[in-house]
Amino acid sequence: MKDLARRHGVRPTKALGQHFLADPNLARAIVADAGVRAGDRVVEVGAGLGSLTVALAAAGARVIAVEFDRTLLPPLREIVAPWPAVRIEEADAMRLDWASALPGDGWKMVSNLPYNVAVPLVVDMLEEVPQIRSYLVMVQREVGERLAAAPGDEAYGAVSVRVRYRADAQVARRVPASVFWPRPKVDSVLVRLERRAEPPVATEPQRLFRVVDEGFAERRKTMRNALRRLGLSAAEAVDALERCGLEPNVRAERLSLEDFARLAETVA
Repeated sequence: MKDLARRHGVRPTKALGQHFLADPNLARAIVADAGVRAGDRVVEVGAGLGSLTVALAAAGARVIAVEFDRTLLPPLREIVAPWPAVRIEEADAMRLDWASALPGDGWKMVSNLPYNVAVPLVVDMLEEVPQIRSYLVMVQREVGERLAAAPGDEAYGAVSVRVRYRADAQVARRVPASVFWPRPKVDSVLVRLERRAEPPVATEPQRLFRVVDEGFAERRKTMRNALRRLGLSAAEAVDALERCGLEPNVRAERLSLEDFARLAETVA
């Protein structure tokens, strides 16, 4: 990989959160973990220097490799040249018209995501790209723990609730920093997400996430205080919580998606 980069005068860009996967054995293991089979349609965001792209293509997948950094396109094109089932898309994944880019249904995303866009990209794509049914994404360990956290976990927050609204999520594999170039300061994890056919709660999303976001706006504050910031009196806040079977001093970190939904319906 370093030789490929050197031939093309390419160096990783810190501003773009670039840490390239440099272990081909791990790339193949990721493809196996994702359950990629011949003929599967796979999108990869942040294709970089193509280590994972090649592993996906070698498994027989039809791959759309999205890369924003145009300096990486020449080496990427070189390394995937033997694989006609790979299509390179020069684009910012946060602005791409995914409906046009991914026709049909049943897509998988398998990606080593750039550190600086991982959270907003995953949340936005779960919300806006229903044609992707499953994800296996590499992210910083701290980010992965936030995406997959359950109520009561230290990493549980508003992002965790948003992910649970659209998907089942779990940490699938821990990945050491030593497999990347350049080596990051932190370890990474692979997070598996399976998109739900429908959200598990029927509450209108804007109403639901208004309560969720306010609940986590001030870490370690109680939901009673959060509801007061939403305009309820102290007595109204306590009453709403008690009607949902919740203690007045409960914190957002203890509430499930279903708890937030009941509360949002109660205070609507």
